[in-house]
Amino acid sequence: MAAIFWAISRPMPLLGPIAIPLEWPSKQWHLGPMEFRHLRIERDGPVTTVTLDRPDKLNALSYALQQEIEAVARSFQQDETTRAVIFTGAGRHFSAGADLTDTERPQPETRLGALRQSRLGPRMIRALARIEPITIAAINGVAAGGAACIATACDFRIGADDCQVSYPEVPLGMNLSWTSLPLCVHLIGPARAKRMVMLGQQEDARTLLDWGFLDEIVPAARLLDAARAMANRYAALPPLPIQLVKRSVNAISQAMDESIMHADMEQLMLTQSTEDFREGIRAWFEKRTGKFTGD
Repeated sequence: MAAIFWAISRPMPLLGPIAIPLEWPSKQWHLGPMEFRHLRIERDGPVTTVTLDRPDKLNALSYALQQEIEAVARSFQQDETTRAVIFTGAGRHFSAGADLTDTERPQPETRLGALRQSRLGPRMIRALARIEPITIAAINGVAAGGAACIATACDFRIGADDCQVSYPEVPLGMNLSWTSLPLCVHLIGPARAKRMVMLGQQEDARTLLDWGFLDEIVPAARLLDAARAMANRYAALPPLPIQLVKRSVNAISQAMDESIMHADMEQLMLTQSTEDFREGIRAWFEKRTGKFTGD
């Protein structure tokens, strides 16, 4: 069963604060007793590249991968050496969204448990947005659902000229969650955000550049080189004012986000309890247009 292109999470409880040492004798990083199984982390001077590394699953956002992304994002709070962080995907695609085939995802027994578990997604996005160094999403192939949310949590986005980004939740009967709707609105404005989120269709690189979702597009073969060039440009500047400006700009532009989106996971639980949601999922798997009634 293929990974479905949508953002939904039923994760384990939040991991405590974790500090990752800056230097390891190998390229495999560790979180105490836990390994990064689904991330590849490579350091080149002041620039760190974090690669989602489940190419056989189109880098689908499993429960474990979401935990690892949150953990690595938090690790940069203890890292005074990294000046810029690049996020990208191994293989053909950045990420196809959440993985419905994830067998490691725990199944909560109550609605309260489900709500608490569902908050990993928003925590992950907030952790990404609060990384102190400059962050760049290098988008290869498809970035759908939760992957689009990850991209909007970064400071900048470079896309391969054949990349496509989508928020396919609404056609599946769900709201866009993970506190990510404001991030989309900040980038492309209210009218285009409504179009992109409501229609749920894949937008191509040229459209995304014209709208301001992408800062730059380059040939696919040059994507990582372009991302590294941008990262090095910011990494060469004095880090203290760079990080202070970043924090201030985010505070100005995102001042109301949390108060507006504090209940988006509750809204997700509501939409997932509807017949329209069940019809949307059936239609997706059966490759047909859904028939929605508002029930």
